[in-house]
Amino acid sequence: MKQTLTQIHGIPIHRNFVENLPYNPSLKIYVRNKRKAGILSEVLFWKQVRARIFHVIDFDRQRIIGNYIVDFYEKR
Repeated sequence: MKQTLTQIHGIPIHRNFVENLPYNPSLKIYVRNKRKAGILSEVLFWKQVRARIFHVIDFDRQRIIGNYIVDFYEKR
């Protein structure tokens, strides 16, 4: 049974935890640079996430999954 974390506009958000995601360590330099060069919409979004205004969902920023860098990753 999935655990419901919160609801957004009446839609339940469930926990979907994946352990040991694939990771390409050679992308770390790109992740670091993407974090420093945040665009306005990302900066505003992250301010809401840090203040727990955005539906109490905890995100990682610029996470490496395999050979890709995802901008937002909900880590639960």
